[in-house]
Amino acid sequence: MTNLRNSVRLIGRLGNDPEVRTFESGKKMASFSLATNETYYNNSGEKVTDTQWHNVVVWGKKIEVVENYLKKGSEIALEGKLINRSYEKDGENKYITEISLNELLMLGKKD
Repeated sequence: MTNLRNSVRLIGRLGNDPEVRTFESGKKMASFSLATNETYYNNSGEKVTDTQWHNVVVWGKKIEVVENYLKKGSEIALEGKLINRSYEKDGENKYITEISLNELLMLGKKD
């Protein structure tokens, strides 16, 4: 059960091309947004699709896969952990929740 602590599993589509940054130390980080959809019927019988957006960050060797094979619209399954952080912008504290990627599975058709 220890693997269930702070574990997130999602299937969705990339909302943008992955952005790869290289830091002064030479370490790389990739980030992208992931859209997940939930479809249901409301009380009037109308089909409703609810889209949630998730920020994903990638470190280490998985950056090569993300950089070379993923693009906007790619369908993936991922497993990771939630990271909460804060920063200051224009004198105001901002808070963000991200998913730090541990495992990645590419879904859908080959391009």
